[in-house]
Amino acid sequence: MGNRYEILEQLGGGGMSIVYKGRDTLLNRLVTIKVLRPEFTSDEDFVQRFRREAQAVAKLSHPNIVSIYDVGWEDQIHYLVMEYVEGDNLKNLIRAQGTIPLKQAVEFALQISDALQHAHENDIVHRDVKPQNILITREGRAKLTDFGIAKEATTATLTQTDTVVGSVHYISPEQARGETAEPASDIYSLGIVLYEMVTGKLPFQGETPIAVALKQIQDAPERPTSLNPALPQRLENIILRMMAKKPADRYETARQLSIDLASVIKTLPSVPSVQNDEFATRVIPTVNIEDDIGSSAEPNPVKESPAKGIPGWLWAVLIVLALMAAGIIGFKLFMNVPEVAMPDVVGKSQEEAERILKEHGLNDIQ
Repeated sequence: MGNRYEILEQLGGGGMSIVYKGRDTLLNRLVTIKVLRPEFTSDEDFVQRFRREAQAVAKLSHPNIVSIYDVGWEDQIHYLVMEYVEGDNLKNLIRAQGTIPLKQAVEFALQISDALQHAHENDIVHRDVKPQNILITREGRAKLTDFGIAKEATTATLTQTDTVVGSVHYISPEQARGETAEPASDIYSLGIVLYEMVTGKLPFQGETPIAVALKQIQDAPERPTSLNPALPQRLENIILRMMAKKPADRYETARQLSIDLASVIKTLPSVPSVQNDEFATRVIPTVNIEDDIGSSAEPNPVKESPAKGIPGWLWAVLIVLALMAAGIIGFKLFMNVPEVAMPDVVGKSQEEAERILKEHGLNDIQ
């Protein structure tokens, strides 16, 4: 394309376009190339409006908006060249997880709200906010894509492709009535996205696109807390205000919405609670041993003696040697009687001899 872009592989396709992964050979970087299907390129009025829209979006510069690098046409092929995002779209994430953790869901909604505010300030209304058009990077950043591509879809095209049919689940009541989409329409659609993230369900279902569109206009959604009791009341109020039937009852601007979302984030836990997980990290209070005497807790380990590591057989040898040494010492003490100087009593009478021996402490000798 234009001797600059190389097609590498097809990433997907929708009712209005086919999406490819490509390479910018001039800047040597990966890009996403979106090519309009032939049935839409034959309508010159649509092509002109598409070009103007693409050029307007190319002026946007926001970290939560997929950047458009180039717009071109060659041999009746009209294409957009956009930033390539490593990751997946939010719809696939919801399908895989069922629901998105509350804090993460609100953070995604806040990022997209900021992106919408930037677009609205530049007089651009997205008109097709849905999870399929929200890309989640590997780092967890939400990026809004596909600005303005579906704004020219008619009632007839709603029944032609699955992609456009899917959009009817997120359109605002005024869009369903065929009225011009304003910034408040984007806020309504984002409300449905947030509803789906925290409940795992769409608020309105029907057998046909028209049936869903009528529900968007007439029916009130089931309260999110009835589907997810863990949802804080304050967050439910935000979602219901975003999804108000009348645009005047919604947030006036995406900035006001962002303020409320940023405020509610502070009240949400960073990590979803895990129940019955004995290995989960917990904060455990310190234990006072004096207050817990008699409890089933094990006592503090006793400091090991240096001799604890001596083998049992060596202990036996040492004991035997000690007993032998004690026996030898005792025998010597028993047999080794000290010498005593014997007084001379030869020729003495018995009485005199006894007296002499008694004076020398030998009176017990028989």
